[in-house]
Amino acid sequence: MDTRQLSSDGPKVSEIGFGGWAIGGGWGGTNDAESIRALNVAIDRGVNLIDTAEGYGDGHGERVIADVLKSRAEPLFVATKTPPAAGPWPPSPYCRWQDRYSAAYLRDNVNARLRNLGIDRIDLLQLHTWTRAWNDDPQPLLVLRQLRDEGKIGLIGVSTPEQDQDCVIQLMRNGLVDVVQVIFNLFNQDAAAQILPVAAETGTGVIVRVALDEGALAGKYAADHLFAEDDFRHRYFAGDRMSRTVERVDQIREDVVAFGLADDYTLADVALKFALSRPEVSTVIAGMRTVEQVEQNTRTSQLRDLPPEMLTRLRRHNWRRGVWYSGK
Repeated sequence: MDTRQLSSDGPKVSEIGFGGWAIGGGWGGTNDAESIRALNVAIDRGVNLIDTAEGYGDGHGERVIADVLKSRAEPLFVATKTPPAAGPWPPSPYCRWQDRYSAAYLRDNVNARLRNLGIDRIDLLQLHTWTRAWNDDPQPLLVLRQLRDEGKIGLIGVSTPEQDQDCVIQLMRNGLVDVVQVIFNLFNQDAAAQILPVAAETGTGVIVRVALDEGALAGKYAADHLFAEDDFRHRYFAGDRMSRTVERVDQIREDVVAFGLADDYTLADVALKFALSRPEVSTVIAGMRTVEQVEQNTRTSQLRDLPPEMLTRLRRHNWRRGVWYSGK
């Protein structure tokens, strides 16, 4: 597994990270024993960054990861996330940070993350969402600095709200975050405009999420595929979203065939390699809950980089779907 630097002051991390949402819940039924096997195989294959959150099964994902951490001797980098207190998600422009990320709330929540993970220090604590309404008075991030000074957390990060990812640019330029977690994939390439260049300028680490567009870019869904109602993707691909998505995935498949790469690269490989093609990206977290998924996603690191002309061709799949229907 190849590694990359996570921020100017951060460690070397595996360029494919373990995305822990599915092992916590929200993606249909989970099997903890299978999740633990998958996580151990990922570590055996060189994955050293594990990403989770309170919201992944109300801390269940963190507790599953804690079981694995106890049994492994090698150094692992664990990132988790603190959600805002109850209210709109993402926070509205009228939300006050005092109501969503107060100092007392942050301290209590970070202590809960530590207990769930069974550790004394969180390598990376990310606020799970944000609003630019707080950019000029970013007190929650200053509270995290205090917690860092107390030894409870290492790096500080923010996971971007989907509809306003650029809200973190000011935070990066002001030196308030060490890491940002962003959506960057074949359909959503907006981070290439400013977020990635500013990350290079400021030495900010970049964790890419949703590189496979919740599995769609792996090419494994048919146009009429339906998910169970307890699966997050049931809402994500509601209405005609799946059929529209599959139509565009088929166009990507045609490009892979045209460039003669279909024998060596799966669609998932191409999607992950596209995200990794940017040097500003520190790691791409792929959701994994089975050994088969681990084997598929980790193999990508050992494949040759995509040819520059292929990367240029793939840019045409940028899909400004916004809230899905603005780009229909």
